Formats: sequence, structure tokens, C-alpha cells
Amino acid sequence: MPSSKQYLIDDLSMQESWRLFKILSEIVDGFETLNDIGPAVSVFGSARVKAGEPWYERTVELTAQLANAGFTVITGGGPGLMEAGNKGCYEAGGQSVGLHIHLPLEQRNNPFLNVRCDFRYFFVRKLMFIKYAMAYIALPGGYGTLDELSEALVLIQTRRIKAFPIVLLGKDFWGGLVDWFQHRLVADGYCGIRDLDLFLLTDSNEEAVEHIRRHVVI
Repeated sequence: MPSSKQYLIDDLSMQESWRLFKILSEIVDGFETLNDIGPAVSVFGSARVKAGEPWYERTVELTAQLANAGFTVITGGGPGLMEAGNKGCYEAGGQSVGLHIHLPLEQRNNPFLNVRCDFRYFFVRKLMFIKYAMAYIALPGGYGTLDELSEALVLIQTRRIKAFPIVLLGKDFWGGLVDWFQHRLVADGYCGIRDLDLFLLTDSNEEAVEHIRRHVVI
């Protein structure tokens, strides 16, 4: 029976190695576009939050504070909390960056971008988030937010990249995960107690921004 190739990753075979040039092209385009964006904070969160909802408005305030502190803001460039993150920075006069991913369903770019990159491959996009950010802020979100957060934690834990501030904003949302880290991962010996120092859990926009300012020299 003929093999089914439903997803992009299925096409990465030796017989179709030309696709590697498409991947390389995305990497080069990203490097060239983002090379001069300045000190940046990557902000992650759900695409499903609507304008006017509490987390949307809070994210607008957060990224306005980051812009006023001299930081560029990078998001996934889409709707929801990504839009809110770009909006706060954009309206405060900061540099607002969107790393847009082409998806078949929900992803669209938002209008609050000074700089935009387009990607087909998630792993190339995550490379750009890591390479050009001096800090991460994780807002409430789904699998994508967890993926981006865990990528940074693993790379810092294994010393593949230099440690930078990671903030989990929202104790009600993230507190259960942090408890699981403590009572399962650490207690069962799957990670060390010092690994919990890789991030700050807070409910305060001001504490998040100050934590980043204290650890990042711009």
C-alpha cells in the first residue's frame, strides 16, 4: 500500500532531501530579519483568549511595561495573548515582533507588528525564540505554550544555552504544574531541587518585569 504523508515531518526523507534547503532558507531568513531587533523578551500564551478578557488586558499592560523598560517583545504573531502581547508593546512605542507559523486552522497574524517572520516548521520558529530572546514570560496557554516553555527549561538545565530569566505569570494557572515538579519530579529524583530555580512563579506584572530587568543588562 502507498505510504501516507499527512504531515510536513513525514516528507523529510533522503529521497526528498531538497526540503532541507527550504528549512535552511527559513533559518537564514529568520537570522537576517531578526539580527538587529535589540534586547528582547519572548512572551507565550494562548491563541484562544479574546480581547476584553482579563488575561488579554493584563498582557497588554505587561508588554507596555516591557516596552517602557527598553525591551523588544517577541510573540508568535497570532491572535489571543500573542496579539495582546504585541499590542501592548506596539502602542507603547516599542518594537513588536511576530514569529508567524502557517497552520491549517486557527493561526493568523495580528496587526500590531513592526517586524514579522513567517515559518512552516515549528522547530525553526522555536530556534528564533531562543536565539533572540533574553528572557521568557509564559502566560496561560495550551500545548504550544508548554512546548516553548519546556524547550527553554531543557536547554538551560543541560547548559546548551546560557541561563536567562523565565517567568511563569499566574499562580492559579501554573501553580499546579510547579507543585507537580516539586512532588513528583524532584521527590522521585527525576530532576534536582535547584532546577526549580530556573523560573520565577508570580502573579505580579511588576515583579515579572523587575525580575527580568535585574538579570538582563541592556
